[in-house]
Amino acid sequence: MCGINGYITYKKETDIKNKINLMNDLIFHRGPDDEGIFISKNDDYSIALGMRRLSIIDLYSGSQPIYSKDKQNIIVFNGEIYNYKELRNNLINEGIEFSTNSDTEVILHMYAKYGVDSFSKLDGMFAFTIYDKKLNKIFIVRDYFGEKPLYYFSGNNKFIWASELKSIVNVLDEKPIISKQAMNLYFQLTYIPAPFSIYENIYKLEANHYIEYDCSLSKIDIQDIHHNDYKSYKEKLSFSNAKKQTYDLVMESVKSRCVSDVPIGTFLSGGIDSSIISLCLAEYSFNPINTFSIGFEKASFDETDKSKKIAKLLNSNHHQFIVGQRQIENNINDIILNFDEPFADSSALPTYMVSKLTKGHVKVVLTGDGGDEMFGGYNKYYMGKMNNYYTSLIPKKLHNYIIMAFNNMFTLRQDNRKLLFRIKRLLNAIDFKDYFYYNIISLGFQDIETKKIFNKEYVINDPLSYYKNQYNGNNTLHDFRKIDKNISLEGDMLVKVDRASMLNSIECRSPFLNKEIWNFTNSLPDSFLIRGWNKKYLLKETFKQYFPNGFLNKPKQGFGVPVGDWMKDLLRLELLSYASKEFVDNQGIFNYEYIRKLVLDHIDNRADNTFRVWTFFCFQKWYKETYMQL
Repeated sequence: MCGINGYITYKKETDIKNKINLMNDLIFHRGPDDEGIFISKNDDYSIALGMRRLSIIDLYSGSQPIYSKDKQNIIVFNGEIYNYKELRNNLINEGIEFSTNSDTEVILHMYAKYGVDSFSKLDGMFAFTIYDKKLNKIFIVRDYFGEKPLYYFSGNNKFIWASELKSIVNVLDEKPIISKQAMNLYFQLTYIPAPFSIYENIYKLEANHYIEYDCSLSKIDIQDIHHNDYKSYKEKLSFSNAKKQTYDLVMESVKSRCVSDVPIGTFLSGGIDSSIISLCLAEYSFNPINTFSIGFEKASFDETDKSKKIAKLLNSNHHQFIVGQRQIENNINDIILNFDEPFADSSALPTYMVSKLTKGHVKVVLTGDGGDEMFGGYNKYYMGKMNNYYTSLIPKKLHNYIIMAFNNMFTLRQDNRKLLFRIKRLLNAIDFKDYFYYNIISLGFQDIETKKIFNKEYVINDPLSYYKNQYNGNNTLHDFRKIDKNISLEGDMLVKVDRASMLNSIECRSPFLNKEIWNFTNSLPDSFLIRGWNKKYLLKETFKQYFPNGFLNKPKQGFGVPVGDWMKDLLRLELLSYASKEFVDNQGIFNYEYIRKLVLDHIDNRADNTFRVWTFFCFQKWYKETYMQL
C-alpha cells in the first residue's frame, strides 16, 4: 500500500527531481515506511516516477520502483493484489523467475507476458504505473471499483499524475481554475465523481480504466479494462443454491483479503455488513481477532451496544472508542482539508477518528463497505418502485401541489433521517421522465436549487448529463446498483475510506468489493436481493444462523454524526463567516441572499437544512483554506 506519482515534461527542466520529491513528500502519510523514485532524461522529454510505501506484503524486499530483468519495464504501485500468490505460482510454473516476494513484481511479469490483457486478471485494489521503454509508453491503471485514487493533468507541455490531488496542484506552473462543472456536481451530490475534479484540466481516471500514454507523441488514450474471464452465472439458481453461492463467495473473498505480513483487524460498527465480515475473519483466524468501533457522546448517534454484542459473540479483542465534540473540533480541519477538493460526506469524520484510534494496534483492517451496493441494502432502492407507481397514478400538476402543501404543513427541525425527512426527499425526487434515481442520489441541492444558490455565470444545466448518457438505465434494481457503483461508490464511499484511513497510515480492505460477487449478484432476480420491504434479503438469510435471532433485521442507522447540531454551536461562528456578505461577495460565486437565508434558517431552528448547509460549509472551508492558499 502506498501512493504513486508521475511527472513527464517536454521542457528543459533542471528541477524534475525536486518536483517528484515534493510530490512524494505531500503524500508521506500514504506510505511512511519507504519511498522511491525513478528518473530518466533524453533529448525529447524527461520522466520521473515516485512512490511512498506502507509495508504490508514482503516487508524487506518489496521496495519500489521495481524493474524487469532487462530494465525495460519499471513499475510503481499503490494497493494490494489479492490473488498474487496464485498468479505468481502460475508464472513460476512457466519458468519465470522472481527476485522478490511482492505482489508488485507479479504485476510487472504479468504485463510482460500478457500486455494490457493482464490488467483484467488482477483481483485487488490498485493504481499503478508501468513505464515500457521499448514501446515508449506509460500505462496508468485503476482498479475495478475505484478503491484507489488516481488524478491526472495534461497541458503546458507536461503530463502529471498522482494518488492525491495535492501532489499535482503544488507542481503546476500556475494556479488552477475551479471547474464549474465539478462545482455544480458537488453541490448536487456532495462529492465530485470521476472523471471530474474541482479543477479544470485535472481529471480522475475512472474505475476499471487505464491510460495508455505515448511519450513520443504526448498522446493520451483512455480505455476500459475488459474482463473476459468472468465466471458465468447464466443458469437460474434456486434461492437455497444462491445462499450457498453467497456464503462461498463472501468467505473466499474475506480469506483472499487476509493476505498480509502484518496483523489484521476489522472495523465493527455493529451493522449487518461489518458484522458478517468480522464473523468470516474470525472463522479463518486461529487466534481472537481485533475489532474496532467508535461511538459518540450523543446517544442517538451511538451504536456501540450492537458492536459490543457482536464482539462478545466472536470473542474478539474489542477496542471501543467514544468520541466527544472536542475531539472532532481538534481534528476537523485535517479531516476536511485532506480531501484536497470539496467533500461533504460527514461520515468521513468518524471514519477518520476510528482510523486514528486504530493506528498502533494494526496496519490493516477489513470493512463492510460495498455490502449495500452488492446486495441491495439502501432505502433508496425501494423508491424506484415507488416512483414508477406514483407517476402512473398522480398527474404532474397535482404532484407540484402535493409538494407545496407538504412543505407548508411540515417544518423539519430535527437533525435526523426519520419519516418526514424521507417523505420529503422522496417527493422532491419524483421524476416523470427517466432520471428519477439521479434525483435520489442528489443529497445536497436538487438541480433546480443550484440555479438559485449560484450567480448565473456559474450555473451548469444538468451537471449529471455525463452520467445519464453513460448509465441510462433507470428502472430496475440492477440499474440503480450500477449507477451507485459508478457514481456514489467511486466518488463518495471509497474516497471517504481511502483518505480518512490513509491519513492515519491504515489500509482498509473491503471484501464485498469483489468483481466475482458483483457479477454473481447481477445475475440474480431483484426478489433475491430485496424481498418486499426486506433489504439485503439474500445476504441476511445466508448468515442469519450465525447471529442472535432477529439481529440482522434491526434498522440500519448508518455512520452518522451530529453535524447539524455542531453548525449551531461548535462551528457556528465559522459558518457565519463563510456566509458573510463580504466573503460571499469577494468570491463572486454565490447568491448571497439565498445562502444567507439558508444558513440562518438552520442555525435559528426555523428549518433543518443540515445536508445543504454542511455542503456549503465544506466547500467554503476548502475554498478559504486550500484554494485561496495556492
